Amino acid sequence: MSLKPSVANPQLHLGGPELTRHKPNAQKPEPDPDNKDKKSSSVITVLIAIGANFLIAIAKSVAAFITGSASMVAEAAHSWADTGNGVFLLVAEQKAVKPADKSHPLGYGKEAYVWSMIAAFGVFMAGSIVSIYTGITEWNAPEAETNYTIAFIILAVAFVLEGFSLVQAYLQSKKQGQAIEVSAIGYVVETSNPTLRGVFFEDLAAVTGLVIAAAAMGMHVYTGQAFWDALGFIIVGILLGAVAIFLISRNRDFLVGYKVSDSTHDYVLSELLRHEGVDSVSYLHLEWVGPKKIFMVAAVDVRGNQREESIAQIFESIESQFRANKIFQEAICA
Repeated sequence: MSLKPSVANPQLHLGGPELTRHKPNAQKPEPDPDNKDKKSSSVITVLIAIGANFLIAIAKSVAAFITGSASMVAEAAHSWADTGNGVFLLVAEQKAVKPADKSHPLGYGKEAYVWSMIAAFGVFMAGSIVSIYTGITEWNAPEAETNYTIAFIILAVAFVLEGFSLVQAYLQSKKQGQAIEVSAIGYVVETSNPTLRGVFFEDLAAVTGLVIAAAAMGMHVYTGQAFWDALGFIIVGILLGAVAIFLISRNRDFLVGYKVSDSTHDYVLSELLRHEGVDSVSYLHLEWVGPKKIFMVAAVDVRGNQREESIAQIFESIESQFRANKIFQEAICA
């Protein structure tokens, strides 16, 4: 049984966020010309996030010490956790680009998901659990006289810095999403790049958490009831928990072997069937083995009754065609 493409225009492959529009008359997929730029932009995005979170963590810690606000303590813990998690994401970027060797013939791309999952666990443990626990213990805390002006100022500054980091991640997602005609959110959810996804959603949670913390402190000041701070603490913890679970789930998907999208599958299938020596495709396996790295195994039926040497040349030609595109870590044809 042979496989047939199921899309009218297989040259437009949307599902693999790292694949781009391919000209119908091209003989082979274009290499990813922006691969180095994308790597650099991902590193820059992570570095901006680390720097912003570090400065914010210091400022929030000072404000928490001065005010004693439970919400501000939660926000400080959140920012310190994000700073540490950013380091893990930076390690993920560096580890994943190691070239393939004898012990790892498909490269080290999946290390990115390991380190990104560690970062996600950090969000869950240092952010979510600590925030919820502290919120519960602070629920009936006695009212303390304090001036929240400093805390509100620091929250405003933190909002600007976190917002800048979030905008950087959004713009990177938008730029790469436009190339494949998907939204920035759609790209960041489905991309094989875990560091971009981690920075984007952690920054989104941080900005949202700042709004929650400010609202909780505002209600505390307005009503004189300290439990509002504790409530803000708990809500921020639940938010971080939801983000952490999502990130852990996505990294797990790619670690255990995540298939490419149907449209990417159809694109590769159409390229195989377009080859002059191929009559049909009986098997096609496509799997993400790292950020922007696909492993392909294909079983094809050649045209006519050809000699063994000719068949081997056809297989080699197909493999070379796909290996020329940097997004394919390995291509095997049989």
